[in-house]
Amino acid sequence: MNKQTLSFQAEVKQILHLVTHSLYSNKEIFLRELVSNASDACDKLRFEALDHSALWEDAPNLEIRVFFDKEAKTLTIRDNGIGMSAEEAVAHLGTIAKSGTREFLAQLEGEKKKDANLIGQFGVGFYSGFIVADRITVLSRRAGAKPEEGVRWSSEGSGEFEVEALTRAERGTDVILHLREGEEDFLSTWRLKSIIAKYSDHISLPILMKKEEWDEEKKEQVLKDEWETVNKAAALWTRAKSDITDSEYQEFYKQLSYDSAAPLAYTHNRVEGRTEYTQLLYIPGKAPFDLWNRDKRGGVKLYVKRVFIMDDAEALMPVYLRFVKGVIDSADLPLNVSRELLQESRDVKAIREGSTKRVLGMLESLADSEDAAERDKYAAFWKDFGAVLKEGVGEDHANQERLAKLLRFASTQADAGVSFADYVKRMKEGQEAIYYITADNLATAKSSPQLEIFRKKGLEVLLLTDRVDEWMLSHLYEFDGHALQSVAKGAFDLGKLQDEEEKKKAEEAAEEFKPVLERLKAALKDRAKDVRVTTRLVDSPACIVVDEGDMSGHLARLLKQAGQDAPKSLPTLEVNAGHALVKRLESDARFDDLAQILFDQALLAEGGQLEDPAAYVQRVNRLLAA
Repeated sequence: MNKQTLSFQAEVKQILHLVTHSLYSNKEIFLRELVSNASDACDKLRFEALDHSALWEDAPNLEIRVFFDKEAKTLTIRDNGIGMSAEEAVAHLGTIAKSGTREFLAQLEGEKKKDANLIGQFGVGFYSGFIVADRITVLSRRAGAKPEEGVRWSSEGSGEFEVEALTRAERGTDVILHLREGEEDFLSTWRLKSIIAKYSDHISLPILMKKEEWDEEKKEQVLKDEWETVNKAAALWTRAKSDITDSEYQEFYKQLSYDSAAPLAYTHNRVEGRTEYTQLLYIPGKAPFDLWNRDKRGGVKLYVKRVFIMDDAEALMPVYLRFVKGVIDSADLPLNVSRELLQESRDVKAIREGSTKRVLGMLESLADSEDAAERDKYAAFWKDFGAVLKEGVGEDHANQERLAKLLRFASTQADAGVSFADYVKRMKEGQEAIYYITADNLATAKSSPQLEIFRKKGLEVLLLTDRVDEWMLSHLYEFDGHALQSVAKGAFDLGKLQDEEEKKKAEEAAEEFKPVLERLKAALKDRAKDVRVTTRLVDSPACIVVDEGDMSGHLARLLKQAGQDAPKSLPTLEVNAGHALVKRLESDARFDDLAQILFDQALLAEGGQLEDPAAYVQRVNRLLAA
């Protein structure tokens, strides 16, 4: 057989079935698609009329009308836009995936192309009508054509269509959906209004529907002959910032978020360049009840050319900023054919990065403001959203440094609001590391025996009590060149902050205490991997520490609470050789009991739980009774 080049063949009926039953996840989408098509038709007229003003005929006001007939079970979307000739109806409606809008845009040049705000691009939106209709009839006449040059196009979506001439006085197009059995839900003013409000509220053209009023005699809603606009026909975010008042911004936020309180801060920007988009982003004043549900994404709404695309544009905002509310409106984005899914691309990435930086910029301006009221706002924000923002330290490495500057903690010098920068400013001469301790709560952290040496030397320690802190610190190792060091991990060395005399005394004490240490190791061999003399303690007899690479007791408890098994690793017991209780050990006949109690007390002091509380009670009772 000789080499041939052949065209793909298509089973039209099957393709239409796929378009109507597989492409769209939500049947109400059909109205968005048909209204968008009507909007495009009106915009095409506006552009063509720039060169041919006669196309306006006697109807200069562009509009879209939506109405229904309950008896006939039809729903009609009417526009007075450019309309179609018979040839165009056959070409555009009779060819699946042939976009008249895309062809029109290709013909535009210069400023016209730049100003065009046409929506359609795939050429399949029209066929979404077959989701709810078993027949679609289109009545149309092109602007500037004679009345008798109208066209009627009709199809049942089975792969065939009918075309015939039509006399039509007005220009534009009627798309008439003959609804299927069971789709009478769309013959309701309330239902149609709610769909338009959701998807097409901000289309620049007015969308008109017949007024509906309550009839006392009939005891039902009755349609009137009067038409009313059912969409806002204006998008706040498309207006110039100078034309929008603060109260308008706040009112829009309340509509957007269903929040009765004013937002903490907002930013409104138009970004131009390779990727063009407008963003209006808000930081709420209060945390929502579902803040900790990482699967709940409803903050940022995505619009493409003012048409609502999705509510949970997770690709445009990182998960750790899920509390941000707002709107992002793009001129063009790589959507899937149904326009219900956003595809990953360089443009999407650019918008996500730009939006993230805007939000962080808002937070920085509050946190670093010279105005005390603004800083108070940030303090309020941190109280509600701080723990969520910490997630970004591990998830967003590109902005990790900026996020680290926004973090706030409690410390041994303040119960809240301490930043890394504040800590570094207060560091002692010779101090190299930023010290911290993690605990279940502030009271446990403050009373930890590991803090004793730091209090004695006047060193500040950060007190970390959020569940996310341990995970965050596994990604954040230093700030401004200073390593982050846990006071409860590893062998401890204060370096330059400990004088030679102190070091010498500690070494001598350790040497003298060796026999006792050996006995303690033997008594606690099943509970502690090592026992050593400490340099951390001043007033307490002992404390629990873990090695640098091991999991802290705090994290192990968090995992257990979450129903997960923590890796088994024994801690190290550090004892204060100068403490009276420890000194008694060597000469006491109850050495083993005292050793176990010493370990149990150290475990309780750092917020841990005893594996066998009854055994602890029995040991204490024996000592008390002796």
